[in-house]
Formats: sequence, structure tokens, C-alpha cells
Amino acid sequence: MNDFPARKLRIGTRSSPMALAQVDQVSALLRKIEPDLDIEVVPVTTEADKWQGDLAQLGGKGLFVKEIDTMLQRGQVDMAVHCIKDVPGDVPMPRGLIFAAYLPREDVRDVLLFPADSDAKSLDDLPPGATVATSAVRRKAQILATRPDLNVVRVRGLVGTRVDKLDGKRKGGEGDKKFDAMVLAQAGLERLGLADRGRYTFSPAEMLPAVGAGVLGLECKKDDDSVAYLLQQLNHERTMTEVTAERVMLHGLRGHCNSPIAGYCITEPDGQLSLRGMVFSRDGSTFVHAHYWGEERNDPGVLGSRVCAELLRQGGRDIIEGIPH
Repeated sequence: MNDFPARKLRIGTRSSPMALAQVDQVSALLRKIEPDLDIEVVPVTTEADKWQGDLAQLGGKGLFVKEIDTMLQRGQVDMAVHCIKDVPGDVPMPRGLIFAAYLPREDVRDVLLFPADSDAKSLDDLPPGATVATSAVRRKAQILATRPDLNVVRVRGLVGTRVDKLDGKRKGGEGDKKFDAMVLAQAGLERLGLADRGRYTFSPAEMLPAVGAGVLGLECKKDDDSVAYLLQQLNHERTMTEVTAERVMLHGLRGHCNSPIAGYCITEPDGQLSLRGMVFSRDGSTFVHAHYWGEERNDPGVLGSRVCAELLRQGGRDIIEGIPH
């Protein structure tokens, strides 16, 4: 039974501008279904947001979602909005929680930015030893696979702050470093109104996206029928199918958010699922690649398992663990 709009809907979210923009997007979609819906946004600054060091030391990007999931389990919020690429693949869903809906996938591509005063247009324009900043091991590995002469460094923090650092507007801490280029997600730049800063857009063939890239998941308690029913009306079936294939692959690889794993499933024009997966060493010097189609059954779970099995057969597990070949 749907008891909205009698109830207030409390949405748990990270407190970053990006996360709040995502909640605004979700709230607008929910109000199209329930125009009088009373929504309360409950922002949380997670432990991972406060931590300035390497997230791997803290336990990985999964910490971005863990605190909000705990609030959901305790009934402090009714639903959560998560970037699926931040949801760990090596652990089961938290007890009692489900993703009731996936929104239609946004742009999955990565883009290359340069300082505002630079004339560079692509990686080819960078001299040997140039410094490229990125937050993702997956991006670092793929950049170094094509340009091993570059110096790829980790940068964290809010996207707007990172762009300011690139332009040399921030001093102190990481801001003292001069970056020659930076790689960010196209979808994130679009949400923040910064899409015009990208100078070069990598195709998925050039830089394979993260598992769940460009997808927002709407999470609630499994037994909260009214919230689940409300959210399910926003579910995009094709995105759910594609994400399922990617996450089955990730789970089989025992991959988490800091693993150098990429995976991207699309639905071909004829309806066939197509899944590409890659596992990289952190320096990009070693990688394995697998690409399969859904075939007759077109089952996303079977497809994810097949790609995972092929990556493992080629030594993907050793690469993830950092065991030299």
C-alpha cells in the first residue's frame, strides 16, 4: 500500500555539491509521480569525505556509502541515492536493503581537462614527464598503458575544488602541485555545470568506464513496501540489466572500488547484451581483457560470470592482488 504523500520521505546523501545535485534530480523525478511529496534531505559528511589521504588505507570508496546505509538500516532515513560505481562489489548488499531502482544511465565517458591557460587539446600534446591528476586507479592504469612516460598522480576532493587546483587557484597542501592535466567524469562535470571545461573526451574503447559508471541507484529497506513501490516507478529496466551484468563480473573478481577493474555493458541495437571487462596492474603495464555477448539467453548474470571467468583464466586475480607475472 502506498501511503504517500502522508509520510515525509527522508533522503540520505553525502553532503558534497555533486551528491546534493543528484538528490535534487531524484526529488524532481519523485515529485512528478507524487506532486505533494514532502521530501527532507538528510546530508551526511562521511568519514571518507573527511579523510584526505589514500582511501585504500581507510578501507576504500565503499565508506562513502557505508554510513548512509547504516542510517537507512536504523530507520534514520527512508531512502538513499548512491553512485553505483561507489558501491563495493566484493561484499553482499547490507542486510535488509535493496536497490529498488536504477535511473537511466548518464554519460559514462571520462574527459581530459587542462589548466585554463593551456593550449593543449589531448594527451598527445603533453610532453614526457607531464603530471596528470586523477582520483581513480582505473584511469591511471589506462593512461599509463598508452603513455607510460607521464607522471600520473592522485587527487581527491570536491570536483569544483579539483578544477580550481588545476587552474592554480588553490594554494597550500595539494594546491601547491602544478598539474598539467586532469581526468574527470563527464557526467559529474555536467551536473556541476562545468562540461565546457573538458578538452578531450575519451571513448569507452580508449578508456573503459568503471562498473556502474553514470548510474544512480535508489536504495531503501526491503520491507518498506511504500517507499519501494514509489522508487520502482523510476526504475530503468535496460540500465538495471546492464548494471547487473557489470556487477556480477565485479563480484566474481572480488573487486572493490580501489581495484583496477573496468567493466561496461551495453545493449546492442538488436537487443543483445555486450560486456567488456578489463583488469589492470596499477602502473598499467599489465592488463587482461575479455568481451562477450549475451547470446541466446541474453541473461546478464550469465554474461557477467562468463566475462569474469575469462578474466580470471587470463590471470586477473594475480593482477588485482599485485602478484607479478
